[in-house]
Amino acid sequence: MRQLRILLGVLPLLVTAQEPAHLGNIYQLTFGGQNAESYWAPDGKRLIFQSTRDGAACDQIYIMNADGSGVRMVSTGKGRTTCAYFLPDNQHIVYASTHDAGADCPPPPDRSRGYVWAVYPSYDLYLATDAGRITRRLTDQPGYDAEATVNWRTRKIIYTSMASGDLDLWSMNLDGGGRRRLTRDLGYDGGPVFSRDGKKIVWRAHRPATPAAVDTYKKLLADNLTAPMKMELYIADADGGHPKQLTSFGCAAFAPAFTPDGRRILFASNKNNCDGRQFELFLVDVDGKNLEQVTSFGGFTSFPEFSPDGKRLVFTSDRNAKQRYEFNIFVADWK
Repeated sequence: MRQLRILLGVLPLLVTAQEPAHLGNIYQLTFGGQNAESYWAPDGKRLIFQSTRDGAACDQIYIMNADGSGVRMVSTGKGRTTCAYFLPDNQHIVYASTHDAGADCPPPPDRSRGYVWAVYPSYDLYLATDAGRITRRLTDQPGYDAEATVNWRTRKIIYTSMASGDLDLWSMNLDGGGRRRLTRDLGYDGGPVFSRDGKKIVWRAHRPATPAAVDTYKKLLADNLTAPMKMELYIADADGGHPKQLTSFGCAAFAPAFTPDGRRILFASNKNNCDGRQFELFLVDVDGKNLEQVTSFGGFTSFPEFSPDGKRLVFTSDRNAKQRYEFNIFVADWK
């Protein structure tokens, strides 16, 4: 491993040994803290991501140049934030935040109930300029609204919401109008993304299949919690029609992204050890066939997204981490 100087004096890490077959010229863009869920701007020149850094108690939203330079916070600095995405005009963003419920970070989930995620009811979706000025609150109904991504061609937002009383997928227009419920089966539906042509969606889901599992799911949800370690990938038409389960690992599969041609799904999973915390990237065809492991880094690697031109991949990983729970953002050429 050696360091290369690139644009604007940034010093990313270039990994040259044992690169995965699909990845080349792997660069590390962030160093220290917890950085995750980085997504491209429409022009491919910037990235938006969430990060806990600089002494902050929980995540805020940041934008940086695609080479890792020019990092700046664009959320309010209050509450907790998650899941930010650029709008098609390259000048606005959407993200979830709890800041209207209070300036403090909401408490972390109760891990005495196992490894659970909090689905904070104070999360709502906000539209803001890329300079950080909030222009519109997109959701204001009680319950969790978060995990939004955007299709730049159809100008639709897809997100997870408790508006129905369950954790379902919904879509809406960029101004918050035209809301439509896309999933109706009991269980958590989250992390949705569109195909580039806007005709398909892929997401992670937990479908409790036994009375005991249903009871556990409902009890956790009543306390604004969900258990993420048993999730499979699903694919459907953009309106939620013709849903199909893609994976059946009995583990955790999440953070899916369509390849630029729309024929395959790149995602993260701990399928090699369902009870472990080692997540690698995998590829699978949209019909669930031809599973292929992409990375073998060890540790945690997830949240992949292809650049608008399809030539690069951004992802989150704990490789090269200097401390426990350090996660950084990497970019690589896609081969």
